[in-house]
Amino acid sequence: MRTLCASTLIGEFFIVGFAGLVAMKDPDLSTGTVWTVCGIAMFLCVALCGVITRPGGVTLGWVLQIALVASGFFVPAMFFLGAVFAVLWWASVHFGRKVDEAKARFAAQADRPDAA
Repeated sequence: MRTLCASTLIGEFFIVGFAGLVAMKDPDLSTGTVWTVCGIAMFLCVALCGVITRPGGVTLGWVLQIALVASGFFVPAMFFLGAVFAVLWWASVHFGRKVDEAKARFAAQADRPDAA
């Protein structure tokens, strides 16, 4: 699960950075505010890669997904991109857990003495 989720988060890291560039064009938003918010979001994307398997890691990932979709109020394209990454996040968690379960079954089967 960790590899799939981390890949999604790194993709989001770049999307948030590009969304910051688009948001800078908005005359109602200051450059400092845009890059403070984007910088925090980008940091969270990278930091979550390291804690994804710890308790609450997946939940924090979902919070980040909601924030990414909500950023569409400032950069309308983020409604679509946020939804795409939310689906990717779900797929990463869902299929990552299935892969982890399959690996555990395979390791348990390999550890049995009669498995030879």
